[in-house]
Amino acid sequence: MTNQPDTDVVIIGAGLSGIGAASRLRIHLPHLSLRIFEARERMGGTWDLFRYPGVRSDSDMYTLGYPFRPWHLPKSLTDGASIKGYIQSTADEYGVADKIEYSSKVTELSFNTEEAMWTTKILRSDGSTELVRSRFVFSCVGYYDYEKGHVPMMGGEENFRGEIIEPQFWPENLDYADKKVVVVGSGATAVTIVPAMADKAGHVTMLQRSPTYVASLPAKDPWFDTVSKVLPPAATYKFFRIKRILMGMTTYQLARRFPKYMRGMVEKGIKAEIGENVPIDPHFKPSYNPWDQRFCLVPDNDLFHALRDGQASIRTDQIDHFTENGIKLASGEELDADIVVKATGLKLLPLGGMKMFVDGELAQFKDSYIYKGFMFSGMPNFAALFGYTNASWTLKTDLACRYVCRLIKMMEGKGADYVVPEVTGPAPDPQPAIDLKSGYVARGIELFPKQGEDRPWRNHQSYVADYLDTKFSKLDDGVMRFKSKAERPAMLQAAE
Repeated sequence: MTNQPDTDVVIIGAGLSGIGAASRLRIHLPHLSLRIFEARERMGGTWDLFRYPGVRSDSDMYTLGYPFRPWHLPKSLTDGASIKGYIQSTADEYGVADKIEYSSKVTELSFNTEEAMWTTKILRSDGSTELVRSRFVFSCVGYYDYEKGHVPMMGGEENFRGEIIEPQFWPENLDYADKKVVVVGSGATAVTIVPAMADKAGHVTMLQRSPTYVASLPAKDPWFDTVSKVLPPAATYKFFRIKRILMGMTTYQLARRFPKYMRGMVEKGIKAEIGENVPIDPHFKPSYNPWDQRFCLVPDNDLFHALRDGQASIRTDQIDHFTENGIKLASGEELDADIVVKATGLKLLPLGGMKMFVDGELAQFKDSYIYKGFMFSGMPNFAALFGYTNASWTLKTDLACRYVCRLIKMMEGKGADYVVPEVTGPAPDPQPAIDLKSGYVARGIELFPKQGEDRPWRNHQSYVADYLDTKFSKLDDGVMRFKSKAERPAMLQAAE
């Protein structure tokens, strides 16, 4: 077999992270070849998959967008279609759109130390397979299962005469005009769907087992018109990017350090918009502290206004079972419904379900330690991009891409064939890599790598700390090992 790769870098996924990684490679390492494999038929990832009414980001585009391609539109809390268009135009501008191979699912990755080469197994939609050899692999598939959400059975669904919808697989031409809709859930998907459907539906009820922290931000920053008149576009973008980063960090720190104060501020804001007809307790009074689980943001108070104006209502109760005409609650109340939307959450799935092997041994992703938030102990020339849980996804993934580009440049300078983070000495005390108590995290966190107590094995949720670390820290830090093909793993040398 030839020792030459088919491509220098394989990127898995053509969503926000994948296009960002490919663009960064074009900016910093234009001499490297790359191929992008996307399991779906279209670009966009999350922003193409989800097509339910009102789909949008609750992160602003000043921080969710790429810093190398500024967002200049006034509306920063924007809809999914606009985000998808932004991803597509970025791919075109940086010349990576033609590198994407669609309907190409990566099922297996295998690294050979003797060759310092990854072999990526691709399954095409026609059933054919291809093996692609590369020096480096970027996994940009996130941590959700794109093929299956968390949709618990609630009893009696077979008796219901209406339609039951999963947001992840929204019917293209669903007619809900003048119909009674019940949206089951209290997370980001539910608080988006309820006001979006309220304009056309007869009535929308948000049914939640327990409340979530929900706050509002203006879709268009109130300072935008003033600042954009004074500063040129590039400076305007930088101003709002820094403003949003600092606002997010300040809010998070206040929530963690002064939870009682933050709870009061959130409740005060809701009460001012929702009026007296909808009680804060129990509908907007969670049992946990702010940021123990994720915060939900709504643009321009749309959820609160839909509830205030009577277009929608909210119930906090347990589901007993489905009936022919709707849902029977534990309290005895029955909610009539023509359509029930199960916005009950997503399912975690590491690396899109692909298997990984290193020198023929199955690599247990869950047993590795996460290095700086995107590389993993014992996994050479491999990075997987994960965003923040308390800030915009892309803030973290773009830092990771820039760091890996620096790392590859140093590999080239040293003449190294591969790099791998190695745990030396006693293993760090293992802790969950995602520091949230949300249900979707608890259901799947055991499938993911662990983190330690200290850097570089600690996955801090701080953009400023990560920015300083990834931009200025020493690459050859004693943990990241630079190796050549002549170096064999100790266990293989011993076996010989």
